Amino acid sequence: MQPWFYAEPWTLFVPSRFGFGPDVTKWIISNRVGEGIRLMSETKDPHDKKLGLSLGPRTLQLKKTVDTGQVRQSFSHGRSKAVVVERKKKRVFKQEGGQYQEIDTPPEQVENREVESVTPAKAEARTEAPEIPQGPKGRVVLKTLTDDEKSARAHALKGAIEADKEVRKKAEEKAANRADEERQQAVEHEAAEKRWQEEEARKKTEEEARLKAEQSASVRLPEEETRTPAAELGLRKPTDSEVEQRERAKKGTSPRRGEPRRRSGKLTVNRALSGDDERQRSLASVRRAREREKRARSGTTAVEPPKKVVREVVVPDAITVQELANRMAVRAVDVIKVLMGMDVMATVNQTLDHDTAELVVDHFGHRMKRVSEADVEIGLVGAEDETGDLKPRAPVVTVMGHVDHGKTSLLDALRKTDVASGEAGGITQHIGAYQVETPNHSKITFLDTPGHAAFSAMRARGAKATDIVVLVVAADDGVMPQTKEAIDHAKAAEVPIIVAINKIDKPGADPSRIRQDLLQHEVICENMGGDVLSVEVSALKKENLDKLEETITLQAELMEITANPGRSAEGVVIEARLDRGRGSLATVLVQRGTLRVGDVFVAGYQQGRVRALLNDRAENIEEADPSVPVEILGFQGTPEAGDDFAVVESETRAREISEYRQRRAREMAADGGGRATLEQMLAMVEEGTAKELPVVVKADVQGSAEAIRSGLEKLNTDEVAVKVLHAGVGGITESDVTLAAALKAPFIGFNVRASKQARELAEQDGIEIRYYSVIYNLIDEVKVLLSGLLEPTIKETVIGSAEILKVFHMSKVGKVAGCLVTDGIARRGVKARILRDDVVIHDGNIAALMRFQDEVKEVRQGTECGLSFENYQDLNEGDTIEVYEVEHVVRTL
Repeated sequence: MQPWFYAEPWTLFVPSRFGFGPDVTKWIISNRVGEGIRLMSETKDPHDKKLGLSLGPRTLQLKKTVDTGQVRQSFSHGRSKAVVVERKKKRVFKQEGGQYQEIDTPPEQVENREVESVTPAKAEARTEAPEIPQGPKGRVVLKTLTDDEKSARAHALKGAIEADKEVRKKAEEKAANRADEERQQAVEHEAAEKRWQEEEARKKTEEEARLKAEQSASVRLPEEETRTPAAELGLRKPTDSEVEQRERAKKGTSPRRGEPRRRSGKLTVNRALSGDDERQRSLASVRRAREREKRARSGTTAVEPPKKVVREVVVPDAITVQELANRMAVRAVDVIKVLMGMDVMATVNQTLDHDTAELVVDHFGHRMKRVSEADVEIGLVGAEDETGDLKPRAPVVTVMGHVDHGKTSLLDALRKTDVASGEAGGITQHIGAYQVETPNHSKITFLDTPGHAAFSAMRARGAKATDIVVLVVAADDGVMPQTKEAIDHAKAAEVPIIVAINKIDKPGADPSRIRQDLLQHEVICENMGGDVLSVEVSALKKENLDKLEETITLQAELMEITANPGRSAEGVVIEARLDRGRGSLATVLVQRGTLRVGDVFVAGYQQGRVRALLNDRAENIEEADPSVPVEILGFQGTPEAGDDFAVVESETRAREISEYRQRRAREMAADGGGRATLEQMLAMVEEGTAKELPVVVKADVQGSAEAIRSGLEKLNTDEVAVKVLHAGVGGITESDVTLAAALKAPFIGFNVRASKQARELAEQDGIEIRYYSVIYNLIDEVKVLLSGLLEPTIKETVIGSAEILKVFHMSKVGKVAGCLVTDGIARRGVKARILRDDVVIHDGNIAALMRFQDEVKEVRQGTECGLSFENYQDLNEGDTIEVYEVEHVVRTL
């Protein structure tokens, strides 16, 4: 026999159909044969299915050591599974005569193990192995395992065996538990079956006993004893088939199939008491019995108490007892009991406040969530804009100053218009909003404010909505009261000031004096070393207007004025008026966002939808960007000047906000006490105790009505006051005249007129309607009317004194004092005081003054006369009489 090993390298054919990867094959060869074996590609012999070694001219074939097969594994509940297993034989070699021979494996060394099925994906994963290092071309050098690698592989194999044992142990425990459960279920099933059989036996026994009792009761008696009323009536005897049918009906069986049948017919009291038709248990009853048995085995209670449901109760500002009970899902009676425990006697319709409702909710264990009517305004004013959304906008400049200093004329020169000529009295009495485009194509928005003292609210409103304040001061007049007020408004709004010194073309103009006067009010111009810009202009000659525009543009660039045009519009109402043909109109300054036709908005407690937008030149536009003043058509009512303006998403939201604000305004008016009733005020007027002058005012715009109300209220003193019963916008109507006639109040119309029907009604009721176009004249005349309500000042003037020398008794007159006039004169019809020891004992009128037998008007110093007093007779010699006159001086405001 030739030896196995040759000097030349061996070649090992490993077909891929065996499922071994290159690494596994290399490991098998290195451990089983040794070094020097060359691994050949399966392309050398693609049809060879055996693994062999090439020994030069011969090839040694290796026997197959693994046999595969398929067995079926059974599980509980009749389940089974087909499993592929391997029968592995341990290869044993024996050396005989210098050669190795393979001997058969003993049966006890054969190992059966389960093999997972090899899928194409797994086979592909197995074939993906790292490249085998190659030596010279055409040969593969296999690496011999070191001791550390062998020990690591042995440790991994040991761990795999232990893990397999642990899995087998858990499977055995699970199978044992499942077997125990099955045995327990079988025992329970047998017990239930036994109980059911006992129940059926008991029923059968009772049925048999009942049948026996019926049979014993049906034994025939003698004929004379069994004669029934039916026999006496001649009724026939039932046949045997009828008796049998009745017996079967009593037993409850079917006459044909002998099966129990359901009860038929109506269940009466006799049938229920006789037990002939006993009802069987229903399926629901059986289920309930099984549930009780199951709960008894598990140890749970028969009836578990219901879990308490904790609710979140939403409570508004005011809620009734019934509504609170409904939201907590409790009875109203229980809520009333809780309130009685708190000493609160309430009915189901009584309203509870927030605190009381919270106590009740806590008592029932619920959570309370407070909501308020003011929540409808949440989100009305949007959040701050992102920096990336901001874009430059035109600056808003408010022109302020004293009356007749040329504010409107300056704007007319910039806009090339003539607004000042249209104002009554040559003064501005309305707030205006305009936009001017400069020569360098930049835009500036101007707000023109009146300069009269009565328009202080307008100036404050303009300063609030502005970016820059242009303070106009006449160079020939100086700093006046309204100039100081404008400075205060600008400082309160924290906006920069630009001083425009106007009328420099007049002979008495002195701009340097104006700058010095402004120093007293902490306005320091650049010429004086400050930071306030100043420009000398002339509106009449149109001098330095371009310089003023450049100064405003420079100031705006330093401020970096920006806004977000891509959001819902927000702004402020500058002015509002009532047009006879178009309804309520309002001038709105858009501060951020873009206003478009069709937007739904809320302004104060008024709401509406934008039907048209008009710019300052009365031209229709489709949208208005930030800093653009527009006149809006579409208000449902006239808003107040200065109200915030905001666009909302729907008419429902706008209506909710409007209704809430109107309701809040009414509540505030009611809480303030309000004015007296009509009957009370008329009574006070008749008694002469009323110190209020009621007036009714109608103006052309809301700002003028506000200014008139403010100017009249400034006339109020501690003694008299003007009560503005109604201040509205628009023409004078019949309802306005009716209100004025009811209180006999004068009616004031400012730049408005009464309709024909209103004039006729006013003439019929005797109401005088006074028309005004200049606010000066209006306030002056109201001041005169108010002065008439003041009590006149009483002034006393001592005109003489006399001394009583003798007291005479006359029958018809009474006591008469013979006096000597010591100082001044004594005059008939004036007042006199009687002094006794320098104490006034009487103060009254002189009834008669006589000289001898004649009555005279007056008696001069050093002359004797006779005096008598009205309703006073206590006269003594030596008393002093002081004669004085009372003068009523009319007071004015």
